[in-house]
Amino acid sequence: MASIWVGHRGTVRDYPGFNPSVDAEVIRKAIRGIGTDEKTLISVLTERSNAQRQLIVKEYQAAYGKALKDDLKGDLSGNFEYLMVALVTPPAVFDAKQLKKSMKGTGTNENALIEILTTRTSRQMKEISQAYYTVYKKSLGDDISSETSGDFRKALLTLADGRRDESLKVDEHLAKKDAQILYNAGENRWGTDEDKFTEILCLRSFPQLKLTFDEYRNISKKDIVDSIKGELSGHFEDLLLAIVHCARNMPAFLAGRLHQALKGAGTDEFTLNRIMVSRSEIDLLDIRAEFKKHYGYSLYSAIKSDTSGNYEITLLKICGGDD
Repeated sequence: MASIWVGHRGTVRDYPGFNPSVDAEVIRKAIRGIGTDEKTLISVLTERSNAQRQLIVKEYQAAYGKALKDDLKGDLSGNFEYLMVALVTPPAVFDAKQLKKSMKGTGTNENALIEILTTRTSRQMKEISQAYYTVYKKSLGDDISSETSGDFRKALLTLADGRRDESLKVDEHLAKKDAQILYNAGENRWGTDEDKFTEILCLRSFPQLKLTFDEYRNISKKDIVDSIKGELSGHFEDLLLAIVHCARNMPAFLAGRLHQALKGAGTDEFTLNRIMVSRSEIDLLDIRAEFKKHYGYSLYSAIKSDTSGNYEITLLKICGGDD
């Protein structure tokens, strides 16, 4: 069965002639030797798909009685360690942990919540919610509820439910109807009916929303982005703008997030690691193309100038090439 975590535009693919027991042994030697052989760890883990890495994890546990991620944690450190552990984590568990980190401690990382919840498919969200409950014994919805409020909370909970329509068929009549509802809920009244925005933007398929936004422009003579900016504010506004961006061009949205993470003083490794790992088998080739198109230089060169050491080497291997 085709995994819901694999697309056609990834940089990382299944390794031909894959043998999990050979890989597990090679990794064990790389970790056990005098001084860790990071080069070997990097080449094995970045050249296998996540599904293959899960088989290595199983094999490693069976052969050595230890969890590979614990051995990696014990032997590596810093951003390099986070990245290597991320590579051996199943995608749904990885996303669940990223969501938990976004809500932990003081202050919530709203941008990370928005990014994860707007870019995952309904089927992925259902698996992430299950993984979240398995790992934390709490429902994702409960944690989102206690960390956020108002319309922002309502919209996040709708997205976390994984109820967005996934069909590729578009309905022109519905697009016209929804466009009118959005117009009546915002531009065409005193005060805004936020619930209507949440309902349409969080439940309709992305192709359907694209058509709806075209119809919206016909009715209101404005782009939906300008209306959202004029009518709404705060994190709720940020969330809806992210949905519009994703509906129109998700790789461009993610390229923008990477650009933010890599520009200026200091690198946002939390975002950088998450996007590089979670999109490496889905659409990282498209994200790279959009990055180059919008910013005039390659994602590869941005990573190269902003990171160093084994961390840099691993990211560049995941990136898969210069543009």
